Amino acid sequence: MNGSRIAAVGHYQPAKVLTNEDLAGLVDTNDEWIRSRVGIRTRHIAGPDEPVDELAAHAAAKALAAAGLGPADIDLVLVATSTAVDRSPNMAARVAARLGIPSPAAMDVNVVCAGFTHALATADHTVRAGAATRALVVGADKMSEVTDWSDRTTCVLVGDGAGAAVVEAADVPGISPVLWGSVPEMGHAVRIEGQPARFAQEGQSVYRWATTQLPPLARKACERAGLEPADLAAVVLHQANLRIIEPLAQKIGAVNAIVAKDVVNSGNTSAASIPMAFSKLVEQGEISTGDPVLLFGFGGNLSYAGQVVRCP
Repeated sequence: MNGSRIAAVGHYQPAKVLTNEDLAGLVDTNDEWIRSRVGIRTRHIAGPDEPVDELAAHAAAKALAAAGLGPADIDLVLVATSTAVDRSPNMAARVAARLGIPSPAAMDVNVVCAGFTHALATADHTVRAGAATRALVVGADKMSEVTDWSDRTTCVLVGDGAGAAVVEAADVPGISPVLWGSVPEMGHAVRIEGQPARFAQEGQSVYRWATTQLPPLARKACERAGLEPADLAAVVLHQANLRIIEPLAQKIGAVNAIVAKDVVNSGNTSAASIPMAFSKLVEQGEISTGDPVLLFGFGGNLSYAGQVVRCP
């Protein structure tokens, strides 16, 4: 085998929906203020009895079913998350236990909002090297649990959910080389820290970086795939803010691409945002098998990672 591909995807969101009108009853805000600044209308919020690994397992089970595979077919589980409460067992081991995966390598990847694209690249490298046959890659976060619900600058942004992909060996590579890196001196711009842990960010700093520095990085990711941005069928960026997402496709040069805008209905779900938005595009038939799609995550640390994948 010369590479790997995404065989199937899946996603899951909790049933509870929190609207902008609901938030107006908690903090000094309103629907117009939220939509004009971040473009979000609703978000899904997990209950106290819905831990991160449960969200992840639901999404992973859907991806496995879509691939026509069972738990025993998986030998690597990677879970990207930054909202794990416990240190051990890690989220990957808990997801494997929930699904009955018999003896996988099980690792968590904490790169916050760029976690899924880092984990996807790791799975690609591992399968290419022959160290795994099939990998289950999940992005899952329960941002509601690390949010100060009295802070209107952050509570209007967040949501909970999970997205997953099954990665397997392929004769024709369906996952292109990753373009990844970080800006360590800007690590303070997005934080989940303290006791209890709380999400905070310097919104203007992230906005300026994303709108000025991300486009050339995304174009380099396309170069590594041997494609021009105009060849892309879809662009799935980290769903941070609609005001960041909307102009970026034009700046990247993806003039013919569908641009994922799941942030409108789901909010910022951190590591879950890219696989969840990608899965919805597949499920809704907006992209077709074999279509080239740019996935690009950015955020905490300040880290970034992007690659072009072929739609399953």
